[in-house]
Amino acid sequence: MSDYEQNNSEKSAISKTNFTEKNLPLDSAVSLGQSVIQTIDEAQCHCEHDREIPQVDLLTALTIRGVTFRNRIAMSPMCMYSAQDGFATDFHLVHLGSRAMGGAGLVVVEATAVTPEGRISPGDTGIWKDEHIEPLARIARFVEAQGSVPGIQLAHAGRKASCDSPWSGGRSLETTAEGGWPVVGPSPLPFDKGDPVPIALSKADIEQCINAWEAGTRRALIAGFKVIELHAAHGYLLHEFLSPISNHRNDDYGGSLENRMRFLLRVAERLRNIIPQQLPLFVRISATDWVDGGWDIEQSVVLSRRLKELGVDLIDVSSGGTTLDAKIPVAKGYQIPFARRIREETGICTGGVGLITDQQYADEIITSGEADIVFLGRELLREPYWAIKAQQFLGGEPTWPIQYGYAVKRRAK
Repeated sequence: MSDYEQNNSEKSAISKTNFTEKNLPLDSAVSLGQSVIQTIDEAQCHCEHDREIPQVDLLTALTIRGVTFRNRIAMSPMCMYSAQDGFATDFHLVHLGSRAMGGAGLVVVEATAVTPEGRISPGDTGIWKDEHIEPLARIARFVEAQGSVPGIQLAHAGRKASCDSPWSGGRSLETTAEGGWPVVGPSPLPFDKGDPVPIALSKADIEQCINAWEAGTRRALIAGFKVIELHAAHGYLLHEFLSPISNHRNDDYGGSLENRMRFLLRVAERLRNIIPQQLPLFVRISATDWVDGGWDIEQSVVLSRRLKELGVDLIDVSSGGTTLDAKIPVAKGYQIPFARRIREETGICTGGVGLITDQQYADEIITSGEADIVFLGRELLREPYWAIKAQQFLGGEPTWPIQYGYAVKRRAK
């Protein structure tokens, strides 16, 4: 149960008090009734007060299930294209560990492929074999030792797999000689003109993918990750099944909204059944394709409600990625309204993401109730200590690593 659900439950219990069942003397009942009314009035006053001085802000701890995040600042999973045969390297340890030292409450390992064919590029991290566990466990241990919660995003790139690194042009690698492999998807529809035509997954193939996600999750848990996030956004495999643009199937996994959601819902259900009850399960979605006739916010609300019923704890709300034809109105906070709508209409926790750069705006997202966590990407690449600077900006005590803090604080004096 999230913090705000618990608060609402407690308020509901107060409001349902039945004095006539208590067999109290009339004057005592009146006194008790006046006391409860006063409590309700005080609660309402606090609500009015909170609009000016919120009790929950960017630096407030958040507990989801049995995991407590020291603040509402998360490092988004960002592909570094620097793994070797799926193995995380020293680069990943320093890259992720520095953001944990920098004060983030949650640090999420980049999209990590559950099958070798599910990688975006040959440099993606992987979790399709047991040998991948220890390098990832090293990262999880270090992140947790710095006071952050270690998370990992589990992914399959679908028809957008088998590409070169972005700094080499990002083109499709169509042959084994180039280091590529055949790509798969819901339907034989390439992402872009000239891209390889994906092999449509059979029902047996879908079962194998679900099994791969389960096996990858088990490995992630052994590695010590406390948050598992399913990647169902940005035009990758699970999103490809959701969107009518990329899914032209006519079986149980295509056509109606119910059918297009089936793959993701089955994966989420399977993972929730094996993840310990005290650990959260997140899902990243694209709230809209930004194209008429594609996936949209209305369908995202339905999906989020279904995911909550299955035990998913937070929707990490992004957008786009299915087609190159999308006209995306990129601007400060352009995706935050989607996070707010999903949060308000389903009651599930949400994460806000996209062009969040300054501490004041990030704080406003939390204090206004638009999201429960803010996910930062490029800004944390620019400034690993962004979270510590947010603490300073908002008047808190900076949580410097002890090896830094004594020197930094002494210099400040």
